[in-house]
Amino acid sequence: MTDLTTLLEVGGPLAALGGGAAYARAQHPGVYWSTIGLPISTVRLLSSYGSVMEACGLAVAPSRLRAWAVKVTTRREVRPVPPRRGIICPTSTGLRLRLRLAPGQEPADVAASAERLRHAWGVHAVYVTTVKPGVVELRLVGFDVLRKVRMPRKAEAGFLKVSVALREDATPFVRDYRTVPHQLTLGATLSGKSMYLRHLTAGLARQPVALVGIDCKRGVELAPFAARLSALATDLEQAADLLPVLVKEMEDRYDLIKARQGIALDTPEEEITSDIWGLPETERPVPIVLFVDEVAELFLVATRKEEERRDEMVTQLIRLAQLGRAAGIYLEVCGQRFGAELGKGATMLRAQLTGRVCHRVNDEASAKMALGDIAPEAVMAACAIAPERPGLAVAGDTSGGWSRIRTPYLSLGDAAEICRASAHLVPGLPALKPFQPDVPVHPVDTPAPVVKLRPVTD
Repeated sequence: MTDLTTLLEVGGPLAALGGGAAYARAQHPGVYWSTIGLPISTVRLLSSYGSVMEACGLAVAPSRLRAWAVKVTTRREVRPVPPRRGIICPTSTGLRLRLRLAPGQEPADVAASAERLRHAWGVHAVYVTTVKPGVVELRLVGFDVLRKVRMPRKAEAGFLKVSVALREDATPFVRDYRTVPHQLTLGATLSGKSMYLRHLTAGLARQPVALVGIDCKRGVELAPFAARLSALATDLEQAADLLPVLVKEMEDRYDLIKARQGIALDTPEEEITSDIWGLPETERPVPIVLFVDEVAELFLVATRKEEERRDEMVTQLIRLAQLGRAAGIYLEVCGQRFGAELGKGATMLRAQLTGRVCHRVNDEASAKMALGDIAPEAVMAACAIAPERPGLAVAGDTSGGWSRIRTPYLSLGDAAEICRASAHLVPGLPALKPFQPDVPVHPVDTPAPVVKLRPVTD
């Protein structure tokens, strides 16, 4: 009886501790990793580093001097030597350590063993990046950071840079317009495409840039941000009027560059290699970011007259994509599907969009339209996105690299409030003044009078 009582007294707290750990792992993975997962994975890594590297084929034969020294001093069997390991740096989401590769090894050898290292050290994923020739960094992620997205506190920020999502390796995905000037974002309904656009708009609203929107769905996506927009077109007629103004603004900026640098005014824009960033800050025009929501609406036609208007708008969009970067004009094109079946010019426009973000799509062909020409292996990753994870996407660029990202939740009201608070940053562009949306004035709630009025009597 005494033994049973002692067992219950000891087993009760242990069961509660185990249940608490299981609950924390399921509901609060960050807390579980910091308290339990991090020490366990660190011990596994330190105790099994040499054997794991040898099993993965990453250990190499020692030098002749080292082999001779081992035989002379210890008379033990000479074993392969693993890559030299650096200091283990714990983080809130995993571990980081650097490896110095042995002669003859390459980073691809370590990347090929990432799945084995993940299972051996009990972590969620292992990612390999090259630091410098001969040195790679292993980033061990302890849990699925895309299940509940929490952006890093020290996310990269700067002019024309927006930390818009979180990568699967727990690093922020930064939309840098100076590096990737134009981007195509695809996604089906309820895939999180609007949330991605919402984060971009809210991030750019705090910066001294001009935001221009084309939303042919009567402005339901971009109208809440009207307080911060320099121009907004909500139908095809307004878009047909706005695009030529943007092209004219681009041509005026090229004339400004020519005049400043002494280039002849009759020089074609295609032969000018400089941009507005070479101008003095006092003369530099403000950058313009053009958001095009549901780009397919610009291509759909029903009559002959609409076809001519479509061709003009597509031509102007292509000109902005080809020549706009040097003039400080950047494109953010969004849609559910974007391929050659939309009509003439669709494929040419897509080829000018360097960045690609593909959310959940309805068919494999849509994923191929977004990623097939830059990263074919990312097509299947985009097709595997589940509907239960809105905001999850595959981001790539023309360099061939790609990664999974997920955008954190941001309510429409919060994003609209950010734009209203930043309304004073709307730059004065006379050419876009006719297209600036009317911002409704929010009524101010007047407080109830403290003194109660006497009732009116006969």
